[in-house]
Amino acid sequence: MQSHNETGPPALWSIGLVLLTGTLAVSTAAPLARLATASTDSSPLGFSLVMAATRMGLAAIVFLPVWRKIIDRPPAIIAWRWAVIAGVALALHFASWLTSLSYTSIVASTTLVTTSPLWVALFTWGWQGVAPRRLTCLGMGFALIGSFLIGSDGSSASPTHAPLLGNTLALIGAIAASLYFLSGRLAQQQGLSIRHYAAIAYTTAAIVLLPLPIVCGADYFSYSCNTYSYLGLMALVPQIIGHTSLNWAMRWVSPLFVTLVILLEPVFAGFLGFFLFQEQPGLWMMLGAGVLLIGIAIAARDQ
Repeated sequence: MQSHNETGPPALWSIGLVLLTGTLAVSTAAPLARLATASTDSSPLGFSLVMAATRMGLAAIVFLPVWRKIIDRPPAIIAWRWAVIAGVALALHFASWLTSLSYTSIVASTTLVTTSPLWVALFTWGWQGVAPRRLTCLGMGFALIGSFLIGSDGSSASPTHAPLLGNTLALIGAIAASLYFLSGRLAQQQGLSIRHYAAIAYTTAAIVLLPLPIVCGADYFSYSCNTYSYLGLMALVPQIIGHTSLNWAMRWVSPLFVTLVILLEPVFAGFLGFFLFQEQPGLWMMLGAGVLLIGIAIAARDQ
C-alpha cells in the first residue's frame, strides 16, 4: 500500500490557504465555460460534453507520469475501487453541470451545484451513521439559506429560456460531486497520495467522458484557437489547481467542511459573471453572500 508523503498534519493556516486557493480556482470554471460556449456555434449539449471531456483529458495527461509509480507499487484494491468510483462520479458531475450552464445563469447554476454539503451530510449519515454536530448543522443551515438566496436572485440573465432543465442538471451535478468528494477521501484514507489519487480519478473520468461527445454527434477538432485556449484554462485552473487543492485538504478536514467552503464559489463566480457578462448581482445575492459567510464561520468554529 502506498503511503502519504506528509509526515504530519500541516498548520491550520496552510489548510485554509489551500482551501481558499482551491475555491477561487474552481470559481473560474463557470465563466470559462460560458466564454468557451460563446466562442463556438455548436449545440449546447454536444459542446458541454466536449468541455467536460477535454478538461478531464488534459488533466489526466498532466498526471500521466505518476502512473509509472502506480504501476511499480500498486495500491490496495480497495483504494483503487474508491478512486475509480470517484472518477465516475466526477465524470457525471461535469457532464451534468457544464451542460446546465447553457440553460440557466452562472449564479443559479453554481449555487445549486454547491449544495453538496447537504448531500455529503446525508450520505455520511446514511453510510457511516455519523450525524453532524448541532453547531455544524446550524452553520450548514445558514450557509444553505445564503446559497439559495443567491440562487433566487432574479437579476442574472439566463442564456436560454430553459432554467428548469439547467437547474435540474446543476442539482444532479451537486449529488455527483458529493459522491466524488466522499469517495476521494476514502481512497486517500486507504493509502493513496494526492498525486496517485488524482491520476487514477482524473484518468477514469476522462475515459468515461471522451466517447460521449462523439456519441452525441460532436467532435474535438472544429473549433477556434480561442475555444481551445478556454478549454486549456479550464483544465489548468479549476481542475488541476482547484480540484487537486480541495482533494488535498479533504485529508485533513471533513468533506462536509470542505463542501461548505466551496459554497463561496457562487459568490466569486457571480462577481466574475458581472465583470465578464454584465450579470449584475442584486440585493438577494448580496444578502445571501452575507448569510453564507456567517454559516461558514459558524461551521469553521465548530470544526
